[in-house]
Amino acid sequence: MTRYAFLGPRGTFTEEALLSLGVAGVEPMPCASIDEVFAAVDRDEADAGIVPIENSVEGSVNATLDALAFDHDLTIHRETVLDIRHALIAEPGATLDDVRVVASHPHATAQCRRWIAANLPGREIAAANSTADAVRRAVAEPGTAAVGTRLAAELHGGAVLAEAIQDYPDNKTRFVVVGRRIAERTGDDKTTLALFMHEDRPGTLLMILSEFAYGGINLTKIQSRPTKRLLGEYMFFVDLEGHAADPEVALALECLRLKLRAVKVLGSYPRAR
Repeated sequence: MTRYAFLGPRGTFTEEALLSLGVAGVEPMPCASIDEVFAAVDRDEADAGIVPIENSVEGSVNATLDALAFDHDLTIHRETVLDIRHALIAEPGATLDDVRVVASHPHATAQCRRWIAANLPGREIAAANSTADAVRRAVAEPGTAAVGTRLAAELHGGAVLAEAIQDYPDNKTRFVVVGRRIAERTGDDKTTLALFMHEDRPGTLLMILSEFAYGGINLTKIQSRPTKRLLGEYMFFVDLEGHAADPEVALALECLRLKLRAVKVLGSYPRAR
């Protein structure tokens, strides 16, 4: 039996992502936040954890990136991509006219911004730790509706007032499995990096990009984030095609380590299809 920590409670998209992995003998362990997922794996309370890292509409999940880069020494060893279909859920018998508050995880409400504005104008938007937590609140609190999953509605006894309320039909979220083991090369891999500069100076980003260009390495994502040390001091997250053990990737990383303050490999793992 393998224990997987995930962003809970039961009925979140993260639980759906866990189920989509098709891993036999999984014992799900719901956690209240992304940081708690990482902490559970750190404390050996869970063998692995699964968390959202990127959405096709709202972009990166910064809590996951920061946990990987700054707060924990866990690595990504698998990814999966899930189609996201949001529903509006409330207590049984409620109608749209009864809704005064719309609650959910901020990423979820942002993915339904236009639908909410058109169908529930002027309603208060309330943040929750997760979509399932919002559904649990909505079922118990008259006048509140939640953006969440049909699975959460079934688990917590909610009624679905509207389905497929996401603003973009091809809405997808990428989830990553984190743990201590390193995934072996498959020939169709991705690598995620955290790159820290010595100082902010002209040409640093060009230098970083040039090392990958010289190796013929394709970057699929690059994003800057504050280092949390000084105002205006930033680092880069990079996703690239290939495994850290591939010769061309290993050479590029070796060169970058000579020129940057730190190069942290956050994981090399099979690319999701």
